[in-house]
Amino acid sequence: MQFSIVFKTIGLLLMLFSLTQLPPIIVDFIYAQNEASSFMAAFSLTLLSGFVLWLPFRNSTKDFRIREGVLVVVSFWFVLSLFATTPFLLSASLDMSFSDAFFESMSGLTTTGATVLSGLDDLPKALLYYRQQLQWLGGMGIIVLAVAILPMLGVGGMELYHAESSGISKERLTPKLTQTAKALWKIYISFTVVCALGYYLAGMNAFDAIGHSYATVAIGGFSTHDASIGYFNSYAIEVVAMIFMLLASINFSLHFLVWRKNNLFIYLKDSEFKTYLLILSASILLVSSYLFDKGYYQTIEESIRYGIFQSISIITTTGFASTNFSLWPFVLPVFLIFASFIGACAGSTGGGIKVVRILLMFKLAMKEIKKFIHPNAQINIKLNQKSVPENTLISVWGFFSLYVIAFVMIMLMLMFTGLDQISAFSATTASINNLGPGLGDVAANYGNINDTAKWILSFSMLLGRLEILTLIALLHKAFWRF
Repeated sequence: MQFSIVFKTIGLLLMLFSLTQLPPIIVDFIYAQNEASSFMAAFSLTLLSGFVLWLPFRNSTKDFRIREGVLVVVSFWFVLSLFATTPFLLSASLDMSFSDAFFESMSGLTTTGATVLSGLDDLPKALLYYRQQLQWLGGMGIIVLAVAILPMLGVGGMELYHAESSGISKERLTPKLTQTAKALWKIYISFTVVCALGYYLAGMNAFDAIGHSYATVAIGGFSTHDASIGYFNSYAIEVVAMIFMLLASINFSLHFLVWRKNNLFIYLKDSEFKTYLLILSASILLVSSYLFDKGYYQTIEESIRYGIFQSISIITTTGFASTNFSLWPFVLPVFLIFASFIGACAGSTGGGIKVVRILLMFKLAMKEIKKFIHPNAQINIKLNQKSVPENTLISVWGFFSLYVIAFVMIMLMLMFTGLDQISAFSATTASINNLGPGLGDVAANYGNINDTAKWILSFSMLLGRLEILTLIALLHKAFWRF
């Protein structure tokens, strides 16, 4: 293991991250709520720590291997969350324990959206902005941003990109990795700007529009209000949110191809996208019909309005709430929680198992049924009219196996800490799928659960954000063999 390049890279990334603690100072200057000192201290601490890590190894010219890439990605997400706690701990407006602060920062950076805070409406604007910004940075991955910048500083990024993007459809979009990262960020920033403008025109003030655009495009779910999107009670705002939740949950590779070839029909040629629309449409129809049939809302319009919004919000793993869906007829919250297992498309900012993996597992199951009926038949599994290699199918099942094992272990550990079955199940689902809201004791927020459960869930969020394999590989003894 070449630790010199690992420390050098983490130091550079920390110095880069320190710059993101400056915008909240500007926000505090605008609103004059005396929070600037905590962010200035956080900036200084992060910058100095990064410099201390980088300085001894600044002249290291060793090349990355996959092990160093994995170690940097996992350790940096942990270290980043660690330093991101500083403003929460130093703020005079909050009385947060270290466990709460770490949970909040990990939830933000992994775009989970689970929170331990209440009374958001009364918090200083700088802190609220900081929470939203954490999600925006985590949305596309701070590592992808670093891949675009670090080559200019003498550190290659191929292994970092591979480790951050462990999936079956995270192909490079352009010949050079730096160009890929820049292309993705251009799309990401464009979505954010247009989303913020849409929110503003729909009735939000500038601060809320920017903050919610960060969380929407990142598929994060943090809000500047306790009631989330429901605070505004605006159909126009909900429409803007639904549009950009959908856009952000689609594979960004697909967005790139549509933009480059100027052809919207490329979306309709993608198997994952078509499957995703089918799943969303079926879920919306089921939820809206059930709400109206049971008389939960008086009109079909209300049933459709809330049914569409909450279906999109939960299935995309955003976690925004236009109403308290945990109070719906119990089958619906459970159904939506289960639907979040599918999650968004691969290559998007969403969580979950990912639609393409579900689609391939379904196709593989159909293949086994056909082979049972016709034992000698040669059946190929195709995706977008191309045969899927056997090793890809094996990796999908390997991922799913690790996912199930991790899920069961985390849920059991939460139950050992004292959480009831519903709370433990929904909290595990919400964290490993980077969803946010749960049921039972975690329906409103996660502030009332014990510290042990918060640390377990923080680990689960990171596990989901790195799509299981990257973090599990780090825990395997073979990884550390020299």
